[in-house]
Amino acid sequence: MNKTFDYFVVFAEMRTGSNFLETNINAFDGLTCHGEAFNPHFIGYPNKSEILGVTYEDRTHDPIALIKVIKAQDGVLGGFRYFHDHDPRVLQVCLNDPRCAKIVLTRNPMDSYVSLKIAQATGQWKLTDVRRRKETGKVRIDPQEFKAHVEDLQDFQVLIQNALQETGQTAFYVAYEDLQNVEVMNGLASFLGHDGKLEELDKTLKRQNPKPVSEKVANFDEIINALADLDRFNLSRTPNFEPRRGAAVPSYALAAETPLMYLPVRSGPEAQVLKWLADLDGVDVDALPTKLNQKALRQWKRKNKGHRSFTVVRHPVARAHATFCEMILPVNEGRYAQIRNTLMKVYKVPLPKNGPDASYDVAAHREAFVAYLAFVKANLAGQTSFRIDGHWATQAATLKGFGDLCLPDMIVREDELESLLPLLAMQVGRLDAPEPERAPDDVPFALGEIYDEEIEALVHDIYQRDYLNFGFDSWV
Repeated sequence: MNKTFDYFVVFAEMRTGSNFLETNINAFDGLTCHGEAFNPHFIGYPNKSEILGVTYEDRTHDPIALIKVIKAQDGVLGGFRYFHDHDPRVLQVCLNDPRCAKIVLTRNPMDSYVSLKIAQATGQWKLTDVRRRKETGKVRIDPQEFKAHVEDLQDFQVLIQNALQETGQTAFYVAYEDLQNVEVMNGLASFLGHDGKLEELDKTLKRQNPKPVSEKVANFDEIINALADLDRFNLSRTPNFEPRRGAAVPSYALAAETPLMYLPVRSGPEAQVLKWLADLDGVDVDALPTKLNQKALRQWKRKNKGHRSFTVVRHPVARAHATFCEMILPVNEGRYAQIRNTLMKVYKVPLPKNGPDASYDVAAHREAFVAYLAFVKANLAGQTSFRIDGHWATQAATLKGFGDLCLPDMIVREDELESLLPLLAMQVGRLDAPEPERAPDDVPFALGEIYDEEIEALVHDIYQRDYLNFGFDSWV
């Protein structure tokens, strides 16, 4: 084997054929792919406890140590699969290392998304015997969720592309359709410095859902209409040359008639501001135009001359506590359930296993909140296996993302809502604007029940940028 590289990474996503690609890479003597080595919720594969002697806990503490072990395999070129939500500490290390071979696997996002929904519905993630394929009816797709899915993939692809351009590297690109071509697999092996060839591909894994997308999606026509504004080439072309997006446009909310637009910061007083925005024109909150795309946003701006946009920032202590009470403490579904479990298992945050109950008192709440703050500090410093979530990202970074597309005309502090929102409405001709409601206390315990100078100091240390940029003093 020509030792051009020390190790390799397969950049892929769920349901793109990465298991099949890994199986055929491993069919070459001297090539070994170790699965999702940096998945924050497991190591390599579900229910696996270690890779080459490096445990899940060891890897979480020091991910670079696992890369060193993979590189050090005698007579073997090792690698792993990396998805966009895997440990972010590893990404730049790989991208900046010319001795790391990059393989980029892509699939039409609609196909991979539908495949993901079917797998979630059936619980069948791999198929080795077609007689055991689990049938399911047509799945329904949320158009807005799919749009967000596409944007995440695009951002990740552009990040990889830009990094390779800036460092003068290249990657081996493989489309889902290429996976059945043994010559492509042999070409990949050659790219990795391996001189062997496969006579045929490993056919152990079978394609699970070979029908056209139109026969697998119940609301296919609705999807077509909802996605008509997307550049269709962005759905299938890789690398993608669309500029990276960080503006979070789908989260924006418009008043029903008044030319006002709200740019929410997560874990702020969103519910109260949205209600005020709805009350302006006498509609229900559900009637507010939301889940916009950039095209719709531009059209609204052209149509509404003299429009105003605004955002609301919350004191960092109050925001951190709200995030903890709403997203971490209760047993939610989806990715926050996974995050919660990992916080308990790896970061030793003492959360009640089944959510707060009668035994969960104020002292336990304060202890868990302080431990959560320690995690947030490490996360924002890039020292954890989690990507930075919008609910605990700095508000300064969130507003910077808005600025890529739409700077707010006014930044309102939460304690100024009652005076400044009616004033903002007056600027667009609304002299009868109602006062917004105050946010209720957090549950199960209000912030005031646990707040002290220690908590203030902890949060100030984490969110120094927000204190400085928005002029926050102590919470009380």
